[in-house]
Amino acid sequence: MEKVLVTGATGFIGLHCIQQLLEEGYAVNGSLRSMQRESEVRQSLEKHNTSCENLTLFPVDLMSDDGWDEAMSGCDYLLHVASPFVLSNETEEFFVKPAVEGALRALKFADKHDIKKVVLTSSFAAVGDTFDGTTSFNETHWSDTSNDKMTFYSKSKTLAERAAWDYVNDNDVSYKLTVINPVGVLGPSLSDDVGISNSMVLRMLNGSMPALAKIHIGIVDVRDVAKAHILAMKNTDSDGERFIVSEKEMWMSDIANVLNANGYKAPEKNMPNLLLKVMALFKSDLKTISKMAGKQRDCNTTKAKDVLGWKPISAEESILAAAKQIADYDLI
Repeated sequence: MEKVLVTGATGFIGLHCIQQLLEEGYAVNGSLRSMQRESEVRQSLEKHNTSCENLTLFPVDLMSDDGWDEAMSGCDYLLHVASPFVLSNETEEFFVKPAVEGALRALKFADKHDIKKVVLTSSFAAVGDTFDGTTSFNETHWSDTSNDKMTFYSKSKTLAERAAWDYVNDNDVSYKLTVINPVGVLGPSLSDDVGISNSMVLRMLNGSMPALAKIHIGIVDVRDVAKAHILAMKNTDSDGERFIVSEKEMWMSDIANVLNANGYKAPEKNMPNLLLKVMALFKSDLKTISKMAGKQRDCNTTKAKDVLGWKPISAEESILAAAKQIADYDLI
């Protein structure tokens, strides 16, 4: 039985990766910042009828070497999913330091333990956070970290991914590296926390977003992001490649239309971009999305489909799955 280490076991994407790996017959090691959350992971999986018999959890921190040897021992593959992601206005160091150091630490220990393949979770934020007028993006594009309009989150993902590629290129490592670059990740959470990624849908439905920001965003289902990681892990054609995963790109008004057409109550009017930027001065969790206002960003995702055989769930289904869970949890 092959074994996979998945970092960020409590995370929205990481937990789905663990579930799919266990269902496919892999043994899984998962990393947690605190073992106090072990029961949360196991209960979430068992609630969805996934056996935890072949799951072992370890305390691992992105900023420390402690625990990595134990977590990595005996593993064949590494899915490095863990990275800081919050919407509040944290410092640049909060995002960048653990993202970069965590990626490099994971790659260093992967080489030490003769891992066969590493799949790193990056983001479309490392591809399309540019301000040069580009509106259509593929895997050859990189976000511009020198631009002061860039969010700290986007900067952290870009610098972490570049550091990972540099490390692999500069060292005679035991493994091949593949990077997955998801757009906005929606869909059902396996845990009781609907997740930060679904907060856009939550805001539309709970009244905290009285009008729609003019934001253009790619949508991909969390289940498909996890599937892309596993397809890449198993496919040698993905070695040394990065993959944008997006089902389609939509304006927030399009997302609201999907919700309203299916019995939910979402805002129908757009707010001026200037108003969003003013609101972001007082609500730190709006600062990230305010920098995206009015900017169209389209993705070319043929590479993931052609190389990985990736077949995504529709964006509409992902939106409605997130909305249903939000309603089931009495959050609206």
